[in-house]
Amino acid sequence: MDIRELAVPGAWVVTPRQFRDERGAFVESFKASEFEKATGRPFELCQVNCSVSAAGVLRGIHYTEDPPGQAKYVTCVRGAFLDVVVDLRPGSPTYGRWDSVLLDDVDRRSVFLSEGLGHAILSLEDQSTVTYLCSLEYTPEFDRDVDAFDATLAIDWPTVGRDGAPLTYVRSPKDTVAPPFTAVT
Repeated sequence: MDIRELAVPGAWVVTPRQFRDERGAFVESFKASEFEKATGRPFELCQVNCSVSAAGVLRGIHYTEDPPGQAKYVTCVRGAFLDVVVDLRPGSPTYGRWDSVLLDDVDRRSVFLSEGLGHAILSLEDQSTVTYLCSLEYTPEFDRDVDAFDATLAIDWPTVGRDGAPLTYVRSPKDTVAPPFTAVT
């Protein structure tokens, strides 16, 4: 398992080793001891979520008010997503910086993001499926959003899917009216 920090401190990409034979593949996608050694922190699991998305579905940028904050460990189990992490921690030297990782069912990478970081995923093909391991149960009163197309953040969203076909972005009504980055406090 290879774990490296992204350009946004507090976010890591985890690339597991895959063991393949005539039966298929085995992947150890999370191991607490290796995770703690690489990140310097434990990960307490409180909730697991799974979402399935059509090509072009853009979920986020979502975050949880900090404190209490919510850490997430995100893994694509089918298809492909562009996973984007945004530093939304006021006072952070990397406030407003974002980084992205391709999560797919080929390399089987995961992304861990610490409390206070924003998160978005863009599905790059139909039926893409992602699981989120969360450190805090969903609490609507702490739920926050930022517009994924905010010009200040200037996230470089792909315009074509994994198959090379053009993507039409699909967002929830809530994400469509998300406030700009300048509203984060």
